[in-house]
Amino acid sequence: MSYLSGFRNYHSTEALAGVLPIGQNSPQRCAFGLYAEQISGSAFTAPQGHNLRSWMYRIRPSVAHRADGDLVEFVNWVSQSDESNTQIAFDPLRWNPLAAVEGHWVESVRTLTIAGSASSQIGMSASIATLYEQQQPVLQNHDAEMLVMPISSSISLRTEFGVLDIGVGSLGVIPRSAFVELSTENTTQIYLLENYGSPFELPNRGAIGANGLANERDFEYPTASFVEQQSATWVIEKREGRFREFTLEHSPFDVLGWHGNHAPYRYDLRRFNTLGSISYDHPDPSIFTVLTSPSQTAGVANIDVVVFGDRWLVAENTFRPPWYHRNVMAEFMGLIYGTYDAKPNGFLPGGASLHNAGSPHGPDYDAFSKASASELTPHKLSGTLAFMFETSAPQRITHFAANATERQKDYVGCWKDIQPASQIIKEFNVPDNKSRNNKSTDSHNG
Repeated sequence: MSYLSGFRNYHSTEALAGVLPIGQNSPQRCAFGLYAEQISGSAFTAPQGHNLRSWMYRIRPSVAHRADGDLVEFVNWVSQSDESNTQIAFDPLRWNPLAAVEGHWVESVRTLTIAGSASSQIGMSASIATLYEQQQPVLQNHDAEMLVMPISSSISLRTEFGVLDIGVGSLGVIPRSAFVELSTENTTQIYLLENYGSPFELPNRGAIGANGLANERDFEYPTASFVEQQSATWVIEKREGRFREFTLEHSPFDVLGWHGNHAPYRYDLRRFNTLGSISYDHPDPSIFTVLTSPSQTAGVANIDVVVFGDRWLVAENTFRPPWYHRNVMAEFMGLIYGTYDAKPNGFLPGGASLHNAGSPHGPDYDAFSKASASELTPHKLSGTLAFMFETSAPQRITHFAANATERQKDYVGCWKDIQPASQIIKEFNVPDNKSRNNKSTDSHNG
């Protein structure tokens, strides 16, 4: 299968020669009796470089891809961060891989965390879904741009723009309101991110310069293809967290050609050009940003998508795993495969963790002890792929996430063995906790 290369390039593709008009977008009569339709990914007046749109040439316009339907509930796919759906997350949280859920993938979605809401068009939600080999519905999500990452087996995304194959270690991004059908040859879990805010773009490289991080040429877009048979199609539509389902007597995947800069795309996370220190210390995790959804505040992201893959560690006199910190951003993490260096135990592929804004976190004590005493020779982390969804809005957890059997209720215990700075206690005669408590009691009693 061939792909078009280049992030937000202006692409042109046709499944049948002669479909695309020359020199204009909307001729009086399109070739082969097709219909011209513009799909916008931004306001008409968005500035150049942020103005997103594509022209499609299709058998039927989208107004014909409608039918009477019925409301249906998928209670665990949460899109509003209100009290009825979610609760405050005070402590660091972590989950084991979720159990597979029977049924189609839309009803299998289990939202773990959410910031903002689909209605406000600010924030994000992070979920996990199960995809089986069985027939799946076509989804049209008006709430969000969706990012998907398979965990154990590759998946295929059929869209109006064409087909994207997404392997393990890659991500796929589907524009808001695009029709999409997911399929797989083997059952797999999927990490699912809904971006309620502005569409993803590449982060500004600043002092890094022209190259590095996620390079534009490594993003791939589908070539035009269409479904010829006009069999019944099961569609589920999502808007403001509500769902409606209906049946079409034809396929919505009827585009024979398109041109523009607004379309689904895929990216192999292993192509990320990792940058880091070659002297001492290491940069903030923002240096690992693949994609960003900007907020209205310059330098503050609605969402950053961050990846931690294979890389060399060479810094001298440096604690090499992520350090202890409290972040103004909220961090949702997942693991595709391998081991995460700051959490070698308990953080499993297909699992997840949440460290909310201001919540302290860092390596468990075992990782800290080993890294503090290890020989600082050049070392390569291999066979690992973790990611982080970082957002400026506080993350709330769903009632499902709070009560899931997969939630590790003893997660904060991974730091229980941390000892006070023994050398300081010894050198300056700082009382230990037991002595300090006794002294406090004596003073109170006196």
